[in-house]
Amino acid sequence: MAERRIEFNRTPPMTLEPLLDAPLAVQIHVAAVTPAAALGAYILLRPKGTPRHRLFGRIWMALMVVTAISSFFIHELDLIYGFSPIHLLSIATLFGSWNAIAAARRGDIRLHRRIVAGLYFGGIVLAGLFTFLPGRIMHAVVFTGGQWSAALAAAVIGSILAAIALRRRRGRLMAR
Repeated sequence: MAERRIEFNRTPPMTLEPLLDAPLAVQIHVAAVTPAAALGAYILLRPKGTPRHRLFGRIWMALMVVTAISSFFIHELDLIYGFSPIHLLSIATLFGSWNAIAAARRGDIRLHRRIVAGLYFGGIVLAGLFTFLPGRIMHAVVFTGGQWSAALAAAVIGSILAAIALRRRRGRLMAR
């Protein structure tokens, strides 16, 4: 009697091959933006003005600048001489980084907070969501294989956004 084996879906949930096969600029970009996303969420959720906040803020800002500069060497979406509208976001990120630092140094914390929140939500969250569209490298990295990886990625992103929104709402209620 022949042995019968039950085969489960053994497709890998995620693979780094598309990223490892990508151009160096893409690899540098992802290597900078990935820790920037996590560190930025941490900074937004933790107390402000502490030495830790300032240290992590400097690191985050440096990661954002590397992310923005590396994007100018990525020409995956070639709309206008190798560039696309996303490169306008990179220019805005560079100017925003400069202005956020200048605002903090002159004590304009309200403006600093607005710029940094805009950089995080526009430059990381919103732009990051577009990288997961079909046909993009990060889509191939994250969504290759089982369907649960897509749900997991959505849950992580949603959890971070919900935590930030709840923390802000709680801060507004306590300020009243």
